[in-house]
Amino acid sequence: MPKRRYFKPTEEEKIELEMIRDKHVKAYIREKAGALLKIAAGQSPHQVALEGLLKKRDPDTIYGWLERYENEGVEGLLVRDGRGRKPAFSPRA
Repeated sequence: MPKRRYFKPTEEEKIELEMIRDKHVKAYIREKAGALLKIAAGQSPHQVALEGLLKKRDPDTIYGWLERYENEGVEGLLVRDGRGRKPAFSPRA
């Protein structure tokens, strides 16, 4: 059985995540911050993925958010350049 992941942010990180959850312009960043705060409050990432958000997520997605936040901080919550669908047609300039 895999070990349970714990997330214990510092007080400053917790305050920053709460501000992001409540006031960030981008909804996907608010969702990620909210998920991380629920994990910090004691819920398992698996439980947050399946029951703790408005939309169910794959548990691996939540673990990825947690891993990126632990490694990169708030910058890890942002969608990286180059992600998403590429244009099918590119008009010549």
